[in-house]
Amino acid sequence: PPSLTQSRHSRHLGACAAALARFGRGDRGDSGDLALAAEQLRVARRELGRITGHVGAEEVLEIIFRDFCVGK
Repeated sequence: PPSLTQSRHSRHLGACAAALARFGRGDRGDSGDLALAAEQLRVARRELGRITGHVGAEEVLEIIFRDFCVGK
């Protein structure tokens, strides 16, 4: 069986591939919204970043607001 790390990498690569497939199919909603296409690219980048260790500002803010009582 794959190790925990290999399993985690596989899960993130699968999510990345799925987001890229949605982007490639043009899943932009009924209006052809480019923002929805850009969201698929953002999701793919985030999943790769979880493997490589590159973390963006969104992830840092998400952790801060999830784990700390900011503004309360």
